Amino acid sequence: MAGKRTKLSDAEIQEKLGRLPGWTVVNGKLHREYKFKDFVHAFGFMASAALVAESMNHHPEWFNVYSTVKVDLMTHDVGGISELDFVLADKMEMLARSNS
Repeated sequence: MAGKRTKLSDAEIQEKLGRLPGWTVVNGKLHREYKFKDFVHAFGFMASAALVAESMNHHPEWFNVYSTVKVDLMTHDVGGISELDFVLADKMEMLARSNS
C-alpha cells in the first residue's frame, strides 16, 4: 500500500469527495451517516465493515444507535485524510448497499 498513507491536500480531498456521494469532511475526517432498515441491518454492516477494515489494518471511528451508523475516517499516522480512507469509504459504500 505504498503511497496510500500520504496525507492528501484539500484539493485532492474535494476532488475525491465528488465521486463519493454522501461523504463530507467534518473536523478533518471523512464523515458519513448511514441509516439502515433496523438494528440487525446496521449491525450486519458494521460486522462486514469490521472484517474489511481489519484486513486493511485501517480502522474506522464509528458510533451506532439502533439503525444509524456514523463513520469517521482518517489516517492517524499522517495526521489527516489519505487515499486509504477513500479506499475504505468505497468498500463501506458497497457493503452498505448490500446491507440495506
